Amino acid sequence: MGRLAASILAADFGHLADQMRMVEPHAEIFHIDIMDGHFVPPIALGGVVVASVRPVTERTFHGHLMVEAPESFFEELAEAGLDMVSFHMEAVTDPEPCIRKARGAGMGVGLTLNMETSVEAVFPYLGSVDDVMLMSIRPGWSGQKLDPAVLPRVEAIRREMERAGVDIGLEVDGGVKLDNARRCVEAGANVLIAASAIFQAEDPAGVAQQLAEIAKGG
Repeated sequence: MGRLAASILAADFGHLADQMRMVEPHAEIFHIDIMDGHFVPPIALGGVVVASVRPVTERTFHGHLMVEAPESFFEELAEAGLDMVSFHMEAVTDPEPCIRKARGAGMGVGLTLNMETSVEAVFPYLGSVDDVMLMSIRPGWSGQKLDPAVLPRVEAIRREMERAGVDIGLEVDGGVKLDNARRCVEAGANVLIAASAIFQAEDPAGVAQQLAEIAKGG
């Protein structure tokens, strides 16, 4: 069964707790973008934000690290209440030490790929991680349109997962909306990450419910 991850980057931070509670019945995951101003130009969120909203919900908190030296953030984020962390393959020379360090901090761990990175780069690590996140936009900014070139990339990783007998999350991040979510699922994604589609909608809970149903194959 697929899942919906609501990305709080597009939420109204003046009413963040209320917005999270609004979509919580439909989003099994809250996706938290963490940016350092170096790996991507913006600076966003971090351990203080994670800790401040941790009492709001028991849903999984999944941190997407768009940072250099991601391993330097793991302990702080785990202590703040993050359940899982994904870091970019483009940010590290060797993913294995970071994978081990994230697990040592008590978190699940995943790998994220930008559009320009070959999907084959992640194949050796499919048995070592809990998910793979494919960017379908330029990382760092909410509100961009999904690049349909991500769909064959999803299909390629899904085929390799099936060949290897690996059952992990396969996520699409960026521009996921009601008019393209089903195509992502049909390509093989089992986690849909949505930001502005949910939190900038007139009815965030209603859109979240629809996306969750699509994620589950409905």
